[in-house]
Amino acid sequence: MTATLALREAVARLRAAGIPDPARDARLLLAYALGVAPDRLTLHLHDPLSMDAAIRFDTALAAREARKPISQIIGRRAFWGRDFRVTPDVLDPRPETETLIAAALEAPFTRVLDLGTGSGAILLTLLAERPTATGLAVDLSAKALAVARANAEALGVETRVTWHCGDWFAGITGAFDLIVSNPPYIAADEMAHLSPEVRLHEPAMALSPGGDGLDAYRRICAQAGAFLTPDARILLEIGPTQGPAITEMLRQAGFADRVCLPDLDGRDRVVSAVWRG
Repeated sequence: MTATLALREAVARLRAAGIPDPARDARLLLAYALGVAPDRLTLHLHDPLSMDAAIRFDTALAAREARKPISQIIGRRAFWGRDFRVTPDVLDPRPETETLIAAALEAPFTRVLDLGTGSGAILLTLLAERPTATGLAVDLSAKALAVARANAEALGVETRVTWHCGDWFAGITGAFDLIVSNPPYIAADEMAHLSPEVRLHEPAMALSPGGDGLDAYRRICAQAGAFLTPDARILLEIGPTQGPAITEMLRQAGFADRVCLPDLDGRDRVVSAVWRG
């Protein structure tokens, strides 16, 4: 069987399983099975499919039929132009989070605190973009920190990162000129409406704190000032309807210059504020 025929059959198979974009996913999984870059797949479509590649492709398709995310099947996800290792222990880095990266890079920083680092995509990207900066990565999950460590090593920034397994600010000391976080923010009653890829395969503790989804922000906003230098910034990824509530939390905590930043779809995605000390 040629790769072209295998691809045609895979698209039909994923379409029958209700996968939203079967052609795209089939191409990505075929490239993975063949061990080639997705943008080079066309060059291999007329090649015969080896037995090993056929088995890898079939296994990957079965996982996708079960609604496992592409990133977990192939083990990586591109974010801000770099590849990050992804496992079921971390959230899949999302394009919307690049809104936070763009905002962070608009001003200098030297010492970054990343609360709930997950895969490390936010902190490690910032360190890769600012070679003199250092950072502290915090996560309650030791397994998530292991994934982030591997990503730090792959990106060559591991010597500039300190790791802490803990609950938000618990056990943290020192001062930072930038705090970043993409905390769990999905309300409990919204969880059932998430896609199967998210609901069934991503860590629940990284998705929702329960209740109205705002508990993490309440803790971060109330405590962040004690860990910031004067004129330091805080950047928080949010759900698209949460901007007013979180900017009010920051106002009550004494933060200035509070603003909601939109993602590429025009939805509120990041709240930015400044600590005047």
